[in-house]
Amino acid sequence: MNHSENVDHDAVLRARTMLLGSDRPSLAQEVEAYRVLARVSPAAYLPKLAAALASYGHQVGRAGHSGRELELGAEAVETARLIDADEPNRAYALCDALRSYQRALFTAGRRAEGLAACEEMAEAGRIAVERGHVRYPLSGQGRLANMLAEEGRHGEAAEILGRGAAAGRPPVSFDDTIQWAAELAAAGRHGEAAAALTGPLDHTRSGIEDGSCTAAQLVWELTHRSGTLDAAGRPEEAEADRREALGVLGRLVESGEITTRSAGSSWVTLLALSCRAVEPAASRDAPLPPFGADYHQWSPDTRGAYVAGIPALRAEATRLAEAGRPREALSAHRRLTARSSVHWDSGPRHPGLEKALGPLFDEGVALARRPTADPGALVRALTDRSMFLVAARRYEEAHADLTEARVLLAPNPIVTRA
Repeated sequence: MNHSENVDHDAVLRARTMLLGSDRPSLAQEVEAYRVLARVSPAAYLPKLAAALASYGHQVGRAGHSGRELELGAEAVETARLIDADEPNRAYALCDALRSYQRALFTAGRRAEGLAACEEMAEAGRIAVERGHVRYPLSGQGRLANMLAEEGRHGEAAEILGRGAAAGRPPVSFDDTIQWAAELAAAGRHGEAAAALTGPLDHTRSGIEDGSCTAAQLVWELTHRSGTLDAAGRPEEAEADRREALGVLGRLVESGEITTRSAGSSWVTLLALSCRAVEPAASRDAPLPPFGADYHQWSPDTRGAYVAGIPALRAEATRLAEAGRPREALSAHRRLTARSSVHWDSGPRHPGLEKALGPLFDEGVALARRPTADPGALVRALTDRSMFLVAARRYEEAHADLTEARVLLAPNPIVTRA
């Protein structure tokens, strides 16, 4: 940008008057005003121009103008790149612009370019951390971790997500930690994954006492970690988690939750994660969601493909069951149940939870009770349904399912719930 070129001072005055007027300008008007002012005072207005371009691009994209959204996104990134490297707000402006642009690229099916935008975002965040411009050690890097996970590059994703802990700022909540643990487990580092979940579990236990966490959340977390411990070859510790989960469920049967706080829907995230083993392996050519991350953090293309596969899975599960192939039918049905749960949780949630999803969990248990089914299938189906029943506040039935699953595991602790 040539700052010495002639500037239309009348245009500058009009731009400032519009921005300071009593009527809020539209995003399109803001963009035009900031384009003018950025030529006069780039340090002050380049960040504002980049932000306005990103917001305007999102607005036109929601209106169905994807081509224009990509143009505005590219301009927002180019604008943010012009901000002086020593400006403390450069990383924030550039990462914000790149975050919007990569979303548009993934939506348009331009995955390679979207990944490149995520890599640039991560680099901008890393430099900002090194220069002391931002404190959070993973600034700008979370999206890259998600994209690497989607392409099956779990070890790389785990390394990025673990930097927060290495920097002495470990995530506190279970939700913040679960994706890191998920990537460790996917990379075969099950012991490290179990260890990563210990601190957040302690946090949830203490949170129940002051009402900041729910007992339902603790049941979900303990049940998930028990599976991680099983995979790590530590059955005694896994059994201790299951025993504790049943104890918490017993108290829920007797007196219900002691807090009015919502339990949330992390059980859906954990269900989808537990079903990763029955999904095909992720790759660059066939990406899958970053299981363990919240649905809204998935890239638009993998999110769309995951939900779009529901009808085909429903037909496949029915066909396989009718053909007398229960093991394959169970795998298809479990994938169907997980995807349907994610779809329900991410939408308007109509019909209600039990009506929408209850029949799927019941059918999964019924299929798993067939004599020719996989021996571990009933444990998985009962555990899945138990977590659903906790969400539905049907604690007594949840307790019964989890108790049966524990009994089935007792004589053969090497059966995993993956």
